[in-house]
Amino acid sequence: MLSRYLYLPLLLLSFFGLSAQQNAEIPAVYEQDAREIRRIYDQVLQNSSSYDWLHYLTKRIGARLSGTPEAAAAVEYTRQMMDTLGLDDVRLEPCMVPHWQRGTYEEVRIVHSNKVGSRDLKAVALGGSIGTGPLGITADVVEVHSLNEVDTLGAAGVAGKIVFYNRPMDPTRINTFNAYGGAVDQRALGAARAGKYGAVGVLVRSMTTELDDIPHTGSMTYLPDINPIPAMGISTNDAALLSRLLQEEEVRIFMRNNSSMATEKPSYNVIGEIRGSTHPDEIILVGGHLDSWDLGEGAHDDGAGCVQSLGVIEALKQLGYKPKRTIRCVMFMNEENGLRGGRTYWENSFKAGEYHLGAIESDRGGFTPRGFSAEGHPDIFAEGYKYISQWLPLLEPYGITFEIGGSGADIGGLKDQKGMLFGLVPDSQRYFDIHHTAADVLENVNKRELELGTAAMAALVYLLDQYGIKE
Repeated sequence: MLSRYLYLPLLLLSFFGLSAQQNAEIPAVYEQDAREIRRIYDQVLQNSSSYDWLHYLTKRIGARLSGTPEAAAAVEYTRQMMDTLGLDDVRLEPCMVPHWQRGTYEEVRIVHSNKVGSRDLKAVALGGSIGTGPLGITADVVEVHSLNEVDTLGAAGVAGKIVFYNRPMDPTRINTFNAYGGAVDQRALGAARAGKYGAVGVLVRSMTTELDDIPHTGSMTYLPDINPIPAMGISTNDAALLSRLLQEEEVRIFMRNNSSMATEKPSYNVIGEIRGSTHPDEIILVGGHLDSWDLGEGAHDDGAGCVQSLGVIEALKQLGYKPKRTIRCVMFMNEENGLRGGRTYWENSFKAGEYHLGAIESDRGGFTPRGFSAEGHPDIFAEGYKYISQWLPLLEPYGITFEIGGSGADIGGLKDQKGMLFGLVPDSQRYFDIHHTAADVLENVNKRELELGTAAMAALVYLLDQYGIKE
C-alpha cells in the first residue's frame, strides 16, 4: 500500500518538521499515517507511565519467580493498572505454574589446589536444579565444550565426576541472541546429558560474552529415566580460572545447594483489551511475561516488555484513538521455567475460535529499539512480510526496520492462526551482561530507551489496525 518512494519526503518531515508546503507534496492517504505516528511518539515520550510502572514492579514488588507471593502481587498490580486505563475488558486467565525454590545456600569451591589452594567460585543454582543434599558433593572435574563431547567420553570419562561445560558465547556474532542460541544448550540439557553417564553434578559457564564475576541462572531440564543431578552456573571469570587450572593439574570441586521443586501453584495471565469498532474479531496482541528469575528485579527480563505493552494501550487511550480491530494486552505468566501462561493462552484462544491478525512480544530487554523480527505460518508469511515492508518509510525515520526471525516464546503458538507475529528487537549488545543475574535491576534501564520501545510498538499496532496484513 505504501511506496518506498516516500522515504526521502518522510525523512525530511522527520528532520525539518511539517510545513504546509511539505504536506502538499505527500499524498493525503500517507500524510495522515505519518502524522498519527508522530503523535504516538510525541505522546509516549512526554506522557508515558511505562517507567513509573516499572519502578513499582521492580522496587516495590521485586523478583517474580512463578509460584511466589511476588508473582501473585505482580498479577494484582498489573490488573489494577489495566483497570485504571478504562479498557473495555480486564480479566485474569488461570493457569497452574511450577514452583521452584532456590533454597538458602549455594557454594562452589575449588578444594586443595596446588596452584590456588581452596578458593570459592561465584556460583548460583540453575533454575529447576535439585539440591546436593546438606553435605554437598566433592568430586573431580572434567571439562567439556559440547553435549557431544560428553557422549564421546561416555561413562568411562564422566561417571562419578562433576562435568564442567565451558563453551563461551561466540563474541564474533553481532547479534548476541544468535551467540546465546549457540551456547545455551549446555545450560538447558547439560545435566541430563552428563547424568546419563553417571556424573554427580554439572557446572556451566554463564551465558554472556563479558568476562566478569556475575553468575547467571536460567532454565535447565531433566529427562525421564535419567538420574537428576545438581546443576550450577559459575561466572565467566571463574570459568576461565577453572579451565586454566585443569590444564595444569587435576581439580576437585565441592558444590552444595538446597534447591527443590515444590508443589505447583495457581497463577494467572493478565489480559486487557479495547474492542475494535469494525473488525472486533481480529485481534492485535501486545505482551510480555510477568514472571522473572529470583535474582535481581526482573527489570529488563521482562518487566520492560510488560510495561511497554501496557504503555501501548495507555498511549492509544490518551490519544482518543478508536481502533478498528481489538487491541489486546497480555501479561504472560511463567515464561522463564515452563511457558505455562503462553500455552494456556494458546489453548484457550484456539478453543474460542479466535484470530490473532497480529501479535507483538517484547522480551529482549528495554534497550534502544532497532526494529521488529517477523514470522508467520508458511501459507501467509511471504505475502504478509512483503505487505508490511511497505510501511518501512513510515518507521525508518524512527530507526525501526523489519527482519525475518522469531517473535517470542509466549506468542509462538499462535502461528497456526495465520496472522503475523513480531518480536521487538532492541539493541542487544548489553543485554546478556545482565540477563538472568542479580544485575537485572531498574538502575540498568534507561527511561528514554524504554519509552522508545513503547512508541515503536504502538506505531506498529496503529499500522496493523489501519491496514491489516494483506491487500
